[in-house]
Amino acid sequence: MKTEAKLLHGDCLVEMQNIANNSIDLCVTSPPYDNLRTYNGNLEWCFDSIAKQIVRIIADGGVIVWVVGDATINGSETGSSFRQALRFMELGLNLHDTMIYMKDAIAFPMHTRYNQCFEYMFVLSKGKPKTINIIKDRKNVSYGRKVTGTERQSDGATKKAACHGAAIKEYGSRWNVWQISTDKGNVKYDHPAKFPISLAKDHIESWSNKGDVVIDPFMGSGTTGVACANTDRNFIGIEIDKDYFNIAKTRINGDNCEAYHGIGGDDAEISESGAAIRRAIVKAAAEIGKNK
Repeated sequence: MKTEAKLLHGDCLVEMQNIANNSIDLCVTSPPYDNLRTYNGNLEWCFDSIAKQIVRIIADGGVIVWVVGDATINGSETGSSFRQALRFMELGLNLHDTMIYMKDAIAFPMHTRYNQCFEYMFVLSKGKPKTINIIKDRKNVSYGRKVTGTERQSDGATKKAACHGAAIKEYGSRWNVWQISTDKGNVKYDHPAKFPISLAKDHIESWSNKGDVVIDPFMGSGTTGVACANTDRNFIGIEIDKDYFNIAKTRINGDNCEAYHGIGGDDAEISESGAAIRRAIVKAAAEIGKNK
């Protein structure tokens, strides 16, 4: 399947204003949070304004995967992650799932609290998710047996489980705590917080189909774009930092990858191929006002 990648060097708040309403199937991103990294000095961003733009461009039934954590400042975790998830809900999204990205390593041991080894993966949807491809790779220890047990009812009574007597399959649905290798020691592409490609790939396959349009407004070194190329999804990536943008361009580069320094400039004409991408990246000034 022929797919395309459009890489935009610029401020995602500005660039997303050129994307049509309800045109993106999935957003997989990990924004800067709590000043934990300097990102070459490109750290300033307004969560609320960007959240509104993401909600606007996500299609009905589309999903946002928001990978985020909290810093500890003056002895307290900031709670920014929770506030962001709640704000998305105030903007009309459903909190479909609160997932955990559990790392297999830590940077440094902590002495006043347990070692921090996870980030949140908030899965938010615009209505009921239109695509749900649950990964079933968890080996069932009871494989070959029959389902037994009861279900507790609201009045406290119990009855046989609805699937009572069914044969237990060899593999069951993955749990919502994903332990993923941080690829420690491998190439980091000069980015301070690149998340594992398997994390992006698994979410892309879970919440979208081949040919869908996926966006990462905080593209960084392009991991989401690489995962899209490997799974036959169209990709729109936006990155404000020139160095990271060039790294992403190198990683994602291919016959169907085009890089622009901002939509609307002399070098920002959209190609005639890739109808799904064309529908997404259009001037939408008239549409933007409808959702305000």
